Amino acid sequence: MRFRFFIPACLIIATLALLISLGFWQLDRADEKRAIENQIASANSGDVELVTFVEFLKDKEYYHVRLQGSYIEGKQFIYDNQIVDQISGYYVLTPFVLKGASKAILINRGFMPWNGRRDILADIDIGEKLTEVKVQISKPLKRMELKVSETTRDFPVLIQALDLDEMSSIASLDFVSVVGLLSPESDDGYVRQWEPYTGSIERHIGYAIQWFLMALVLAFIGIRLALKQRKN
Repeated sequence: MRFRFFIPACLIIATLALLISLGFWQLDRADEKRAIENQIASANSGDVELVTFVEFLKDKEYYHVRLQGSYIEGKQFIYDNQIVDQISGYYVLTPFVLKGASKAILINRGFMPWNGRRDILADIDIGEKLTEVKVQISKPLKRMELKVSETTRDFPVLIQALDLDEMSSIASLDFVSVVGLLSPESDDGYVRQWEPYTGSIERHIGYAIQWFLMALVLAFIGIRLALKQRKN
């Protein structure tokens, strides 16, 4: 009987240790995200930095920066299948070249609804004059596509996913591996409701609570089994 109880007891203890370690791992992840959030908040609390070299943008994720240069109006992209406030539409992505730079950065100028007419595109024309914009730097994530999208070479190009390599090839431009989210303070934009770097902390804490609750339930079950075995 003792041997029959020994194996389940070992499994319960091992699983209990795993659940507890997963809980503390999620708490560590939350602390890491909180540290990043505090660092970004501190960096963005002062004057907004003027970035003059596109290579520096790779280390500025989530930061608000100023850029001086000009848009390239004739090579814009329409990022389709977007939802804002339960309204279907698209983001307008426009290449922006810094003064004296060879690489370009894609600027997300905001959201536009289709308004039930996918055959009619909003007026997205923009001049190519020298200007200054304020953006938040974001590293794009390529989302899953249900089917391979058929992109054309006629601008503005309709895209279903952010593939900067493919977009560079289509536009014959060398895009830096980040996207600038145009600030609501800057002109020439549309609806801009960018989500801040928050939310993931609460999610990690929620996961940690779940792991700890599962460990508590398992510990309760293990104690009940041990008491039952002792009576027998």
